[in-house]
Amino acid sequence: MTLFNEPLSELIWDIKYRYRWQGKIMDQTMEDTWHRVAKAVAKAEKTPALRQHWQAAFYRILEGFQFLPGGRILAGAGTRNKVTLFNCFVMTIKKDSLDGIFEGLKEGALTLQQGGGVGYDFSVLRPQGDLVAKTGLGSSGPVSFMRVWDTMCSVLLSTGARRGAMMGILRCDHPDIEQFVTAKRDPKELRHFNVSVMVSDAFMEAVKQNADWPLIFPIHNKNTSSDVIMRQWGDSLEPVPCRVYSRIKARDLWELIQRSAYDYAEPGVLFSDTINRNNNLFYCEHINATNPCAEIPLPSYGACDLGSINLTQFVVAPFSAQASINWNGLEETARIATRFLDNVIDVSHFPLRAQREAAFNTRRIGLGVTGLADMLLMLGLRYGSAESIECARKIMQCIAHSTWQTSIELAEEKGAFPLYQPAYLQGEFVVTLTEPLKQLLAKHGVRNSHHNTIAPTGTISLLANNVSNGIEPIFRKEYERHVRMPHDEMQRFKVTDYAYQLWRKEHPHDALPPAWVDASSLLPDEHLKMQGAMQHYIDNAISKTINLPADFPFEKLTDIYTQAFHLGLKGCTIFRPNLVTGSVLVADEASVDHCCKP
Repeated sequence: MTLFNEPLSELIWDIKYRYRWQGKIMDQTMEDTWHRVAKAVAKAEKTPALRQHWQAAFYRILEGFQFLPGGRILAGAGTRNKVTLFNCFVMTIKKDSLDGIFEGLKEGALTLQQGGGVGYDFSVLRPQGDLVAKTGLGSSGPVSFMRVWDTMCSVLLSTGARRGAMMGILRCDHPDIEQFVTAKRDPKELRHFNVSVMVSDAFMEAVKQNADWPLIFPIHNKNTSSDVIMRQWGDSLEPVPCRVYSRIKARDLWELIQRSAYDYAEPGVLFSDTINRNNNLFYCEHINATNPCAEIPLPSYGACDLGSINLTQFVVAPFSAQASINWNGLEETARIATRFLDNVIDVSHFPLRAQREAAFNTRRIGLGVTGLADMLLMLGLRYGSAESIECARKIMQCIAHSTWQTSIELAEEKGAFPLYQPAYLQGEFVVTLTEPLKQLLAKHGVRNSHHNTIAPTGTISLLANNVSNGIEPIFRKEYERHVRMPHDEMQRFKVTDYAYQLWRKEHPHDALPPAWVDASSLLPDEHLKMQGAMQHYIDNAISKTINLPADFPFEKLTDIYTQAFHLGLKGCTIFRPNLVTGSVLVADEASVDHCCKP
């Protein structure tokens, strides 16, 4: 049986996921990789009989690319390499001091070295020009220290470490927010960072009212200012006194954020109050940051334990009048994958003890999907149509229900996550669960604090013969893709969309399927409605990019962000072709488009 339809898919396996040790190839075939991973993850089970049983079950869902674990799991599980199996972490800067900053830098470097991406809230650093008590000199501000992180990441790359991803976040009320928003206008600035602004409900209301907006920072010397307001800051669960440095028009800042995103695709926007209102652990943590692609908001030292169900493998009779979804197979795969991801926590290395403690205390997992757009096409549904949105909603509902059900059963078998408390039952997301699930939850607790997410899945989707990424629409039927090779050089490869490959094989002389639509012809509200329908069942978040044509009117951008906010999304990212941001996907030499951030 030929596993790889695309030469690039086999190359991706060879350079990213095939196990080598001291120059010797250990995985001779893709099946060897699946066996290695299944065996390693099953070691978390208590007895030899259980390990044997679950190893077979894990292999069954890995086979044929039905379930795609996160890339770090595929690359590291069952190897001698001392690497983490978690794709990303949110880190912290514990103190606004030189010691605190460089301790945070060291911890980030150790995490990147083991293959984990990192996200930081840089709002904890005092604004530029603020006096430092020990020296009497002015601080250089958060953006300047982000440049130190950026250089560190470059140095690690030069040593041959896995390319590191970083997320830099600043609050919308930090005094240096305008400098942060415009920092990446320089094509050479902060190239190893994605950047996002953490936006509050209060800011969105100030924009609506055209009100003044205070830029603030926690008080170090309580006698320095009489203009003080109380705001939550950093990891504190309670508001702290903050000095007002200046006041600007909220709409001016909002327009600056949007103009920057319009011109060079950054920053993204994260909705902090939506994130924290819907955090299942609202009673014991405050979230200020996300992983680099924003699909999992996390507390300090929190980690991403990711996996995606490849929806293309659950379509019966594709492209026919009888096309349907194998719901039983989808549910079974979701249940086995949930146990798989829970086991990953127990068998993984962690760069830092604090990361291990955070992972074991909450046992967060993120089970999601990929290949949604291809599946919809194979079912004869146009992506963005009312029928497609309803289908996507039912798919995510099925997966989420199976994940929660399994996690409750795992709690009964192995115990609930250590930070579980009765207050968990009052969480805004938890109360939306079905009554039978809530009754079981109250009786047994739950193994994992969080369960579902949708990641960008760029490389693992390419491994699975180029299925459409995550919940993104099909980019093009054929296009060129930039791939980073082992020595950090970029090469272009021509690839074909998975569903289009299947259609062309069965209909070599026909036109495109009637339901065909790609990213170039979708409206922004079709992206948003799809994301909103699935977010309802997801307790983490969704990585999604709204592709805009070059001639999209800037004046309409506010509508996109406002709709995202009112739909209850946890963030919003746009991409419009520009000369500053690089490209992963290329339609042709004259037309550059983008699917997810490089």
